[in-house]
Amino acid sequence: MPELPHNVVDAASAALADEPEHDRVVVLARLRRHWPDLLSGLRAAYGEQAPVLAARVAGLAVEGFRARPADLRLLDLRRHVDPDWFQSPRMLGYACYADRFAGDLRAVGEKVPYLAELGVTYLHLLPLLQPRPRPNDGGYAVQDYRAVREDLGTIDDLAELTRTLRAQGISLTLDLVLNHVAAEHEWARRARAGEARYRRYFHVFPDRAQPDAFERSLPEVFPDFAPGSFSWDAELDGWVWTTFNTWQWDLNWHEPDVFCEFAELVCFLANTGVECLRLDAIAFLWKRLGTDCQNQPEVHALTSALRAVARIAAPALVFKAEAIVGPDQLVEYLGTGRHSGRVSDLAYHNSLMVHVWSSLAAGDARLLTSALRRFPDKPPTTAWATYLRCHDDIGWAVDDRDAEAVGWTGEGHRRFLSDWYSGEFPGSDAHGLVFQENPATGDRRISGSAASLAGLGTALDSGDDEAVDLAVRRLLLAHLLVLGFGGLPLLWMGDELALLNDRSWADDPFHADDNRWVHRPRMPWAVAERRHVEGTVEHRLWSGLRHAQQVRASLPAMHAAVPARLLDPVNPGVVAWERRGPDQVLVALHNTTREPQLWPREAVPLPDPLHDALSGTSPGLVLPPYACLWLVDPS
Repeated sequence: MPELPHNVVDAASAALADEPEHDRVVVLARLRRHWPDLLSGLRAAYGEQAPVLAARVAGLAVEGFRARPADLRLLDLRRHVDPDWFQSPRMLGYACYADRFAGDLRAVGEKVPYLAELGVTYLHLLPLLQPRPRPNDGGYAVQDYRAVREDLGTIDDLAELTRTLRAQGISLTLDLVLNHVAAEHEWARRARAGEARYRRYFHVFPDRAQPDAFERSLPEVFPDFAPGSFSWDAELDGWVWTTFNTWQWDLNWHEPDVFCEFAELVCFLANTGVECLRLDAIAFLWKRLGTDCQNQPEVHALTSALRAVARIAAPALVFKAEAIVGPDQLVEYLGTGRHSGRVSDLAYHNSLMVHVWSSLAAGDARLLTSALRRFPDKPPTTAWATYLRCHDDIGWAVDDRDAEAVGWTGEGHRRFLSDWYSGEFPGSDAHGLVFQENPATGDRRISGSAASLAGLGTALDSGDDEAVDLAVRRLLLAHLLVLGFGGLPLLWMGDELALLNDRSWADDPFHADDNRWVHRPRMPWAVAERRHVEGTVEHRLWSGLRHAQQVRASLPAMHAAVPARLLDPVNPGVVAWERRGPDQVLVALHNTTREPQLWPREAVPLPDPLHDALSGTSPGLVLPPYACLWLVDPS
């Protein structure tokens, strides 16, 4: 392990000279602890430049700490003694757009009691840093990382909101878009103005030779409205890399100054009180000819180095990787080998989401079991971010090998899922919209709210009370699969109320060509009041989720360090797993069908008498339609 160089110690000590003695001691200790990760991460990306660069970055981290408010320094110390806070079974996440949830940041603060009532401990407000004028990819085309959207408030309003949330035990997550900036960002403007330093911040080519060479192996992300990966810019007099849209310029992370810019931004956002950064489009950072330019080893090295910056300056901050990749690649975003647990702290479990919907459509647990068993073990100090829906579309990431293992074809099952959730398959009651159909590959992604995809809208339209009951049961089961799998479960705004598709999504001309807005409604607060009216769908979803989360919080086996081990699907209609922790063993059974299903007693690795934590009873093992049991040893 490399020791902290004397010149770095001396520079840090000088910078901290005016700080209280206990802070000087703590920061220097963090610097020594995380220097190896900082240096090794930078060396993997920048080679011989790493030692000098690491010393520069260490200075930025120390300056980040010096700017840190006293209440956040205290939070850092609390997190030192509670490092697994985000792994606790009591954690429940909620994700939304600030304007569509409440209006602006101050209004979000006024709605904190609603979140606290639901049991939320983690709030993700989707992009709220200043974007380019629309279109801006829902805010993911950032024009200024140090300013808030004018209609939402100011940086001071953001800091005030984080204090309000912390007072209720809620941690705030914001997006940090790493791969690209808006074409109107200061860096891009200065590149167009001819400043050589800022031109190096982007991938710029004088002709099509290199872009054509790269595009031989690059997939298209948005084939409908942003084909290709490069755009001509006349002011730049070159072709610039634009993976997502012509007005989102990919950053050149091969340039060390780009890393330093983001090291400062991590500290700046942490010092507003943000406690988690969602690292958007992280898989795309490093470009290598002849590859798909995703998931390159340098991505993990750079993330590890950025995390070291955060651990020095603001250790209450955690990272969440937005990496929608295959099982074999995903665990690397949490760290493997000697970097285990030292890359990101959280990563989205996209496969769980896909296979929950797959199991409900097919009424079959075998594919989910086959797919999730293939996941490598994650580091025990990290957690999956699990979810049923998010702001994005659903891509049917079903691996051909997993499908073949249960006698299906990957292509055929992906087609079935698109047909089922668009309502085109005979017998489907789902109501989703096809998003970004690619005729060349047959890829058809799906937009739609969780309730509409679960068939609730169709059931309500039919006036059939039995069909409504079945749809509500199906929707609750889907949420229980996510809550019980482990990690940090996330609710998408409105799912707690079973909100249906927004029928007016296309009325806004800026959204009319992007049907993902069908599941991004404005929060109907009058409808939310119905959560307290017994017999309503809203009450059933709200109370069912709240009860399940209260039970979950009481179960040690639900800690994120305890893995869910899939049991053999002896009844293919039932998803079954066990969580074997040091203090408790839990077996979860989920009937994914509309018919009662029997689970054999000998397939439950628990002694008699069985106890269901959800109902508080000793249940039988004939599961009603869409029923769930969380079986624990009462001793």
